[in-house]
Amino acid sequence: MSERISREELVKIYNIEVTFFDELVDSGLLNVEMENEIRYLMYEDLPSFERFTNWHYDLEINLPGLEVIHEMLRKMEDLKQKNRELMSKLSAISDKYEEGSF
Repeated sequence: MSERISREELVKIYNIEVTFFDELVDSGLLNVEMENEIRYLMYEDLPSFERFTNWHYDLEINLPGLEVIHEMLRKMEDLKQKNRELMSKLSAISDKYEEGSF
């Protein structure tokens, strides 16, 4: 089984409101596992949780703002990946053109 931490432990460790954690889950920004009525966050999702917590508490960004930023960053990563793919294809075409096999 993967490593995980309970919502209650996170609330204690990070000194956050339980409602904030629940809002992140309800909005789909975090995925949790449920066992015996206890919500658990997987360790692999801790970086996202910490990022949302920092943005919310340090930068005072509200939940809708977190959702917008998260979506924009996801789209930027998608565009970066597509750009890499296109650059790779362009490089392959360029190589063929230079070889004269075009």
